[in-house]
Amino acid sequence: MGEDDCQIHQNHGAENWSMLRHLALNMLRAESSKGSIPAKQKRAWMKASYLEAVLTAGFSRMVN
Repeated sequence: MGEDDCQIHQNHGAENWSMLRHLALNMLRAESSKGSIPAKQKRAWMKASYLEAVLTAGFSRMVN
């Protein structure tokens, strides 16, 4: 099935993906609207304006 060809499990791929997942979750937590993380993920996936709000909140928290 090609599991051995997966690049995530080679070198530092798993650590890199883990860092990206944590970054994304922290950005969702930084966004101030009410709702669960899965609900925020779905809303960000479906609406570009909400995704922009999540990214803005996440990056502004990193700068401060």
